[in-house]
Amino acid sequence: MKKIIERLLVFFIGIPLVSALVLLLPHYCNLALNLAVIFFSGMGAAELSSMLEKKLIHIPKAESFILGALTPLAITLNISFGMPQWIIPVVIMTGAGWSLMSRVFSRKAEIEFITNYIIGCFSVLLYPGFFICWIVFMSGWGNPSAILLFLFITFGNDSIAWLFGTLFGANNRGIITVSPNKSIAGFIGGIFGSILVAIAAVLVFSSHFPFHNDTPLSSMILIAVIIGFCTGIAASLGDLAESAIKRSCDFKDSGNFMLGRGGVLDSIDSIAVAAPVFFLLFSNLFNV
Repeated sequence: MKKIIERLLVFFIGIPLVSALVLLLPHYCNLALNLAVIFFSGMGAAELSSMLEKKLIHIPKAESFILGALTPLAITLNISFGMPQWIIPVVIMTGAGWSLMSRVFSRKAEIEFITNYIIGCFSVLLYPGFFICWIVFMSGWGNPSAILLFLFITFGNDSIAWLFGTLFGANNRGIITVSPNKSIAGFIGGIFGSILVAIAAVLVFSSHFPFHNDTPLSSMILIAVIIGFCTGIAASLGDLAESAIKRSCDFKDSGNFMLGRGGVLDSIDSIAVAAPVFFLLFSNLFNV
């Protein structure tokens, strides 16, 4: 019962807060949202570094936070502040260069751990930042409805997957070793939820999406199904990928930052992996 109450609180408080952040603060290409992405990317990277400690890979938390925040920060500087595009590779390469060269003057006793350190630094630089940064790219569209569609598709995937898993998953769990509590019913329900959200958004709010005036209803629904299905699959795989990392490092949750959700990484794992998939589909299907 406690778990259900916590999930309901996240659903009825968290989702409206995110929606308000996107709709009420669109200034500077959703700068407020982009700053939130930078923060959560850094926090997620810091949590990943905590898990890597179990593998004798030590990266200071502050260093992990900075490395994890670099990619979305670089893209925000370009999207929200109009800085030239070359700022993106420069900032990212600065982080990569630091990861590679910051320990060249290590003491003799530390030399055997340099490889571990470099592997860890590149890990927190890449995940979740290189994935979740695509939300910042979405802010460059100037279409808050598209960002909300993406967020609701992933939220819908998680919520319906949990509901289907609770109601129908008792006898079909344990198939995926890295996450034995996940069920086939939950997986199917999550994909169904993502498709349903996408279709509902296109039918009810079609004027908010760049359809041509003569686009037939069947084509609109087909586009919604493709976006919902592919984004839903990516969201499910993102959740499983983080579960694999946690199981490998013997962690139940990545942290305790989010009520009812565990850590930050537990909350953004699906969003991070689904973001580039949604971006590429939406931008190509709508020629954004």
